[in-house]
Amino acid sequence: MRRIGARRGMRKTFSGVRLKRLREERGMTQAALAKALDLSPSYLNQIENNQRPLTVAVLLRLNAAFGVDVQLFAEDDEARLIGELKDALSDPAVSDPIATSELREIASAMPAVGRAIVTLHRRYRQAAERAEALTARLAPGAEAAGVLPLLPYEQVRDFFYANHNYFHELDAAAERLAARLGGGPGAAAAPAFAARLESAHGVRVTVDGEADRLYRRSGDALRLSPRMRPGQQAFQMATQLAFLEAGDSLERLADEAAKGDRETHALARIGLAHHFAGALLMPYAGFLQNAEDRRYDIERLGQLYGLGFETICHRLSTLQRPNARGVPFVFVRVDRAGNISKRQSATDFHFSRVGGACPLWNVYEAFAQPSRILTQIARMPDGRAYLWVARTVSRPAGAYGAIPKTFAIALGCDLRHADRLVYAKGLDLADPDAATPIGAGCKVCERPACPQRAFPPVGRKLTIDETSRAFAPYSAA
Repeated sequence: MRRIGARRGMRKTFSGVRLKRLREERGMTQAALAKALDLSPSYLNQIENNQRPLTVAVLLRLNAAFGVDVQLFAEDDEARLIGELKDALSDPAVSDPIATSELREIASAMPAVGRAIVTLHRRYRQAAERAEALTARLAPGAEAAGVLPLLPYEQVRDFFYANHNYFHELDAAAERLAARLGGGPGAAAAPAFAARLESAHGVRVTVDGEADRLYRRSGDALRLSPRMRPGQQAFQMATQLAFLEAGDSLERLADEAAKGDRETHALARIGLAHHFAGALLMPYAGFLQNAEDRRYDIERLGQLYGLGFETICHRLSTLQRPNARGVPFVFVRVDRAGNISKRQSATDFHFSRVGGACPLWNVYEAFAQPSRILTQIARMPDGRAYLWVARTVSRPAGAYGAIPKTFAIALGCDLRHADRLVYAKGLDLADPDAATPIGAGCKVCERPACPQRAFPPVGRKLTIDETSRAFAPYSAA
């Protein structure tokens, strides 16, 4: 049984191009190499053309005759190169998607070319990051002016930022529709949403789908996943109502965001539909009043509306109607690796595009204390201070062994608004030393002595002294 298992685990190694390159580097003909390895010229020719595998016996002969390291032909190195090529060539700024089979062909047949591609991409990314960091430091408005090209999701994000995360046309239309439908706030309105979809649009809602939301125009059906909570199902119904009832507004605003780019246009439509859905579930005037009455207590608002922590935070970040403004919030969603997948702001809080976010920010500490709300007073290098509220949210995949979604959500406001929030309780808002010094990202942060710094600040010379070592890394001159 042991021999059978071993035989099944073996893979044939076809490394003809590597063997041919090795032979040519030594200035040998096929006949000469075949003689040195005690092989027939025809057999060696078949190996070099990948018609026969490179066996262990031949590898051992190569090692004995030329001292060649057999790791040169190892499959682990090939797999690593495939992964590096996939990372380099999946960059949308570099190329269209390339099939894994083609990458495997490059890694096995032309590894030197593959390594050159990886090296070139690494140098390209380093140059791009330096340019972005210098632009952010020296000319913060240069990206918007078109100096650096933005990816579609960045264009949509900046469009929401420019509009302070509020679109009056959509918000007011959703509020009027909610008033006509009745049905109560939040998740309680789900039956009214389902009735509206069927009566006005002929769309029947069923809860039997695999995807969270799947709309079939041909069958006039909206299928929702049973894995979702009632509030999530209501949000998906509200999103579909946005596409059906506010299509003209979505299209016009998406055109404004996209500036002719189709992918940006599609992403903008989805983001704007989600804005409409949030406003339909939590109509502006009533939600603002409830938020003020409860001192922006996210959990109490979630209980009132039957909605999750993230959805409530997202809606709180949109309360910027003229003459009826709520607290201007920054809304952020991050994962364990530090990737920011959502960031929207009604304030001027600066997010870095490069170098990650600050590890001293409490949004990352939230992962160590799941489901617990953490508060933090944080001060930016420009002196502005913020009150931050952070907590993890998680959604199971619905099957044993499947990977769940887990994020940390952060909601922040300028410290001058903090006394309106229940989360200021017990915090000394007047003590400047109570604030944690954070930055927008290590590569653009100017703090001179941060012990948590991961990268040196771009554009500043370092103080390098081999005779001493400071507690804080990368001391700048």
